[in-house]
Amino acid sequence: MNVRLLALNIYVCAVLAFVLVPILVILPMAFSNTSYLTFPPKGFSFRWFIEFFSNSRWMGAAAFSLTIAFCVALVTSVVGTMTSYAMVRGGGRLATVFRITLMLPVIVPHVALAVALYLVFQKVGLMGTTAGYVLAHSVIAMPFTVFTVSAALSRIDPALESAAMSCGATRFDAFRLVTLPNILPNVFSGALFAFIISFDEPVITYFLAGARDKTLPRMMFDDIQMNITPMLAAIAVLLTGLSIAVLLSAALLQRRSRTGSPSEPST
Repeated sequence: MNVRLLALNIYVCAVLAFVLVPILVILPMAFSNTSYLTFPPKGFSFRWFIEFFSNSRWMGAAAFSLTIAFCVALVTSVVGTMTSYAMVRGGGRLATVFRITLMLPVIVPHVALAVALYLVFQKVGLMGTTAGYVLAHSVIAMPFTVFTVSAALSRIDPALESAAMSCGATRFDAFRLVTLPNILPNVFSGALFAFIISFDEPVITYFLAGARDKTLPRMMFDDIQMNITPMLAAIAVLLTGLSIAVLLSAALLQRRSRTGSPSEPST
């Protein structure tokens, strides 16, 4: 066997083990019958899942997280699609500046970004508000939406829009009737990425959380400090399952976008 191929296989297996081992450890702990975290777990029970879904405090935090994540997905899909169209169709040096700027929330540590957002939101009165959460989460989710939509836009021939405009359509109508249907799977895929990034975000949420309305990750942090039970493992399993489902849905949408052929204007 090729030495480089063997080294690559070993590296891939090591990365997979690094990612999967914590999940494999936390999964059985979620079904423990004890009132404390232990591995290997003792007994088997759905007790902690039932307690999570029957606890109004946890359900309120989950509903609040879902509301914020849905708003973030909506905002980033609309703004991200507009930004992607401007970058891909506009081109030029300004597009390069936009791309570099969009990469900053991915490169900059979330702790530094959280401190900056905390200082700004404290002055403008957005601390602990739904609008503040949505704006902050949109900042970190926007790059994933923009790059997902841009990948689809770059495969669409601009001549299709030009042909539609030559037939009397406005630029907006050409985008709405010709381009948008072809990139729609990627728009939905980007929205799913934004949704799960917002729903699972713990660091920025921790800095911006108010005394009353708290997201699910913030509630988990508070519970770790005061009351460590297998319920945390149960919530972690649910969040992992949700993330996997969203990522699989996004992958299927992107596959559909790649296999689908661009629609051509009728003559």
